[in-house]
Amino acid sequence: MATVLIVDDDAALRDGLAEALTDLGHAPRLAASGREGLAALDDDIDVVLLDLRMPGGMDGIEVLRRIRARADAPPVVVLTAFASAANTIEAMRLGAFDHLSKPIGRAELKDLLGRLPERIPAVNDPDAGHEDGLIGSSEPMRSVQKAIGLAADSDAIVLILGETGTGKELVARALHVHGKRKDGPFVAVNCAAIPEDLLESELFGHVKGSFTGATADRTGAFRDAANGTLFLDEIGDMPLVMQAKILRALQEQVITPVGGKPVHTNARVIAATHRDLARLVATGEFREDLYYRLDVLQIAIPPLRDRSTDILPLARHFLARVAASGGRHKHLGQAAIDKLQRHSWPGNVRELRNTIERACIMTRADVIGPDDIDTSVHEAATSPAPSGADLPAAVAELEKAMIIRALDACDGNRTEAARRLNINRQLLYTKMQRYGLAEMSEKLTDRVGKDDA
Repeated sequence: MATVLIVDDDAALRDGLAEALTDLGHAPRLAASGREGLAALDDDIDVVLLDLRMPGGMDGIEVLRRIRARADAPPVVVLTAFASAANTIEAMRLGAFDHLSKPIGRAELKDLLGRLPERIPAVNDPDAGHEDGLIGSSEPMRSVQKAIGLAADSDAIVLILGETGTGKELVARALHVHGKRKDGPFVAVNCAAIPEDLLESELFGHVKGSFTGATADRTGAFRDAANGTLFLDEIGDMPLVMQAKILRALQEQVITPVGGKPVHTNARVIAATHRDLARLVATGEFREDLYYRLDVLQIAIPPLRDRSTDILPLARHFLARVAASGGRHKHLGQAAIDKLQRHSWPGNVRELRNTIERACIMTRADVIGPDDIDTSVHEAATSPAPSGADLPAAVAELEKAMIIRALDACDGNRTEAARRLNINRQLLYTKMQRYGLAEMSEKLTDRVGKDDA
């Protein structure tokens, strides 16, 4: 049996939780405010269920901070009806055992109590965190936010995995902003965007005259990130020769500028990649020793298709950002929302952002409709070419797919399809004949006629 302190200003919720706990064989104690909760805290309390938002000048984060500053503090589970990236990260960073969204069902409560340790060690009283761009309250995204909160204050290397467009740099920045190095610099280097012969100088720096064009000393990213965070994006694309030098820098915390002498570095390193490093190790394209040196703490960002409940909050966030930058404030119609939620988003959050921004620019109305949500740009760009096909065959396959989409979108109307494809009607008809699509257009037109009858 556990003694559970419930700290919540909502009497109905307190009583409901108390009843559920009693039925599960536990002993509840109740407090209506943060101050009451702190006063009721004693050695008999096994766990605290703490509301995040409470009146009276002391919110749940402040109560959590004070509880966790005590010796042998009990586990604290933060409850909120308004989960956000910032409060989730901050709660986990301050030592919360978990951060749950209301309402809490009996089964979830039973599972929670079954997972609790006897005690969680106290932590220091760090500064409050900052709001960031990690939008989403789905369970997969909440797991990412919790992991950030747990890892933020560590100096350990973090490896962020995720498809292109999922927001790997946002996670890296959140680790920096919410951690003890937040007052230091955050330096980001895209390892895939810098030519191989310049990457060493970019990371380690160089001394004047060490090579042609080195007209002055350069400190390099490792030293620029001193007392802060160095983010190595797309590290899976780093050349093998450079990988060996990075491994030494990580192991010994020493870098050697081009033409210079070894220098100590204390930057915290966060790396990210969209590639499968384990597979690259197996094929000899990535050093095994570097892989294991990087894979200390791993945070995997889910693709947008696996957290569909975040699509609408993200879309509204991007709409607000467009309005804040001087554009008109626009809204999504229900049909547009439905279309957004049906799309698979192969380009992830970046594709969604671009789609919303494009809709805002190209739509004069204040309400964005389904026809304003154009996802064909990414679909056309990512349509797979036939396996082993030559370029003309691949182009033909892509052209055929675009014509099919255009005809389907306008119910077989060739004039409208030609307009959408930016070609004349006769050229469209010729291509339809070539690809055997004339019959498809007729069937679509017949279907529309029957629907209208």
